[in-house]
Amino acid sequence: MKTLIRRKHWLAAAAVALSTLSFQSCLDDDDTDYSLYYPNALVTVKPTAADAFYLQLDEHTTLLPVNMTASPFGQKEVRALVNYTQVDEPSGAYSQAVRVNWIDSLLTKPMAPNLGEEENRAVYGDDPVEMVADWVTIAEDGYLTLRFRTVWNDPGTRHLVNLISTNNPDDPYEVEFRHNAYGDTYRGYTGDGLVAFSLASLPDTEGKTVKLTLKWHSFTGEKSAQFDYCTRRSTLPAQPEVMSVRSNLNLQ
Repeated sequence: MKTLIRRKHWLAAAAVALSTLSFQSCLDDDDTDYSLYYPNALVTVKPTAADAFYLQLDEHTTLLPVNMTASPFGQKEVRALVNYTQVDEPSGAYSQAVRVNWIDSLLTKPMAPNLGEEENRAVYGDDPVEMVADWVTIAEDGYLTLRFRTVWNDPGTRHLVNLISTNNPDDPYEVEFRHNAYGDTYRGYTGDGLVAFSLASLPDTEGKTVKLTLKWHSFTGEKSAQFDYCTRRSTLPAQPEVMSVRSNLNLQ
């Protein structure tokens, strides 16, 4: 069934506090089921060769949208927030058949090259952020998805976020989040952003689960956290295209 995708603005406070997202929506205007307003899953949108697509829910679960014939993001593979309802319809080779109520992409980008500390600071910045321990902050399906919090003031200033390898000879799975606010720091309001980084450039874990260490510069000094990580079995493009986040926060 073909579905007309209409754009609406929802306050996604349940998923990303203080960040407003504009969702690709299949909701009716008179819908009063408020549980549909909030995301109930974080997925990878995966186009197929037949101009269709499916959603990767976790490492083992795939979702077949039965009310959409094509991905709203074209042939780009992106991470996305989605609100879906499971339906009792054939799912073929996929785990479940679902109706997509709305879906919206996150900023999805590859890791950036480590240029050396001096160039890293000049190009990628070293402005502080806080990482938010949240259900969307997770390493899965070959991506590291992060909810981060920082200070925003000038809506015309675009903040740059990147993930680089630290080139630690003792730990090839140590990465660093870099943030360049271009001077838009320490004033204004606090807001959250969402970004997903493809980890395809990291060494293959060869089926093993390893510890992925994330480092970042916070408002109170250097911090780190660890995630369980296993290389995705399916093939990722070497340089996946970047999809801009639909947000009131100006990110790249």
